[in-house]
Amino acid sequence: MTNRLAEAKSLYLRKHAENPIDWWSWCDEALATARAQNKPIFLSIGYSSCHWCTVMEGEAFSDTAIAQYMNANYLPIKVDREERPDLDSIYMQALQMMSGQGGWPLNIFLSPEDLVPFYAGTYFPVDPRYGRPGFLQVLQSLRRYYDTEKEDLQQRKALIIESLLTSAVLQSGTTTELEDRELLRQGWETSTGVITTRQSGNSFPMIPYTELALRGTRFNFESQYDGNQVSTQRGLNLALGGIYDHVGGGFHRYTVDPTWTVPHFEKMLYDNGQIMEYLASLWSAGIQEPAFERAVAGTVQWLKREMTAPEGYFYAAQDADSFTEPTAIEPEEGAFYVWSYSELQQLLTPEELRELQQQFTVTPDGNFEGRNVLQRSNLGQLSATLETALSKLFTARYGVSLKSLETFPPARNNQEAKTANWLGRIPSVTDTKMIVAWNSLMISGLAKAAGVFQEPLYLELAAQAANFIWENQFVDGRFHRLNYQGEPTVLAQSEDYAFFIKALLDLQASNPEHKQWLENVIAIQDEFNEFLWSGELGGYNNTSSDSSQDLIVRERSYVDNATPSANGIAIANLVRLALLTDNLDYLDLAELGLKAFRSVMHDAPQACPSLFTALDWYRNSTLIRSTTEQINTLIPKFLPAAVFAVVSDIPEGSVGLVCQGLKCLAPAESVEHLLQQVQQSQVRA
Repeated sequence: MTNRLAEAKSLYLRKHAENPIDWWSWCDEALATARAQNKPIFLSIGYSSCHWCTVMEGEAFSDTAIAQYMNANYLPIKVDREERPDLDSIYMQALQMMSGQGGWPLNIFLSPEDLVPFYAGTYFPVDPRYGRPGFLQVLQSLRRYYDTEKEDLQQRKALIIESLLTSAVLQSGTTTELEDRELLRQGWETSTGVITTRQSGNSFPMIPYTELALRGTRFNFESQYDGNQVSTQRGLNLALGGIYDHVGGGFHRYTVDPTWTVPHFEKMLYDNGQIMEYLASLWSAGIQEPAFERAVAGTVQWLKREMTAPEGYFYAAQDADSFTEPTAIEPEEGAFYVWSYSELQQLLTPEELRELQQQFTVTPDGNFEGRNVLQRSNLGQLSATLETALSKLFTARYGVSLKSLETFPPARNNQEAKTANWLGRIPSVTDTKMIVAWNSLMISGLAKAAGVFQEPLYLELAAQAANFIWENQFVDGRFHRLNYQGEPTVLAQSEDYAFFIKALLDLQASNPEHKQWLENVIAIQDEFNEFLWSGELGGYNNTSSDSSQDLIVRERSYVDNATPSANGIAIANLVRLALLTDNLDYLDLAELGLKAFRSVMHDAPQACPSLFTALDWYRNSTLIRSTTEQINTLIPKFLPAAVFAVVSDIPEGSVGLVCQGLKCLAPAESVEHLLQQVQQSQVRA
């Protein structure tokens, strides 16, 4: 028997439809029911490709005794964090305040009358283990506390809501006002330090940090770090490491070790878009390692083959786990991607296997539960023998050769995965929803790679996705975040606006003659300003003014996580728009935004690399006005704070005009003179 979530559009919510727990989705009716019945709310937040979310669904949330107690004593609500990042952000911050750590699943207990949390945790086992209490024990203790310790409950909630409100308005004790260049240097130094090689723990891409580290190398700041070396090494870790799928293309989310060897195998669209943009930037900066170009090309192949809907948009994610056979009860982590040594012996010639062992981490014992994750050991171009070997592994995995497999249809749920007639291995489940913010990150990555590598296919894929969003995500004149099989839903949040505006600007930068992108940007920026700009505090709120009634605080995204902060991207967009339109109102908003977050930039530079990228744009923005032919020669170059404008009226005898913010330099009389002006403009004092 199914519960309410069987009717949900979200794959993550539907995964809980068979639970004996009487789940609600987050809605006015659920909140009103909790208040009417005086039941504390058990709010559980996760996402479809989250491994421990899946574990808890199959354990605690499927346990009959737990469900009976939960249904009688709580109002249980399930939320997909990818649908409601605003809710996730608020309650994740509360979890971190209460426990000092975060992560998913995010399980948090709220008072029904005000939605303020009083207890939170992540994974709870059915029975006590791993140093964690059993879930039923937790539920019983918290219900007893809620009923009998009212005074302590109110005091506890008061502290939590005060902390959340204080964080939202960014009260700070900062008294020192750093000059912009020194503040930028401090931000660059901090971010470069963050991605310097560590000796323990998981390895995450952390692209907002790497992007700032790379763009800051042009300043030649005095530092304990070699920014070029650090930026290059991160690119090599990504392109050579086990985090990259060397057989099928695309990047996994992170590795569970400091050596970039064994990944957590889910593939997220947002990671792949950011990494593609970063590797293209490295190439444009002159670090032209063949592995970078191969990883970008392989990722585009994977995207086109497995992650692109017939309508042109991109799917959200692929799970880490997959079934080894149709009769299997539970999927196994990484099963679609790893190789036993005996398989490799059967599939490859002795020469191919020998070369694979020389160039990749392949051993009889394996590096992941007796099997092998492929990680490259050396730089450079792969030999024809190795490319043949990898093609054979592709055929074994997919059942069809790489050249003949144009599209690989998604398994939309476990049932489809287990019953479809797959020619090779059973694939991981794909979450096929369209998320504007994540699609936008991929559009930006494709646009950058198209310009750098001069690949028209990349631009074509990017434009198709952008057109889908523009044509389908507006309902009654308002921008919407999600699309489920043709149905737009959920009002857009700040990251959707900011990332999509950036994506359109990046498309414009790769094809400056296409004026329509800029016209679209202006229209959507107007809506962004109207509904999400904070007139009281500066910067953009996470949610619009007419869709925040169910939030205990209105946050402004300024902290970078796996994706950039919305405000960091939005402020940089405003600077770019000011240059392209000559509308200085955009520059005024950018200045107000930077002023709003200056305290956190000073006090916690490790939290907000994207704001420092925005500061770089504000200080060093450069407009290049020239002909199409001349601009096309500049697009592949590393010009991280430049925008292009195609004009026909450049001064006679010149090749272009370079403008620094609000002033223009003398017309450039030669290509060399133009490049010299551009390079100087990118690092001006």
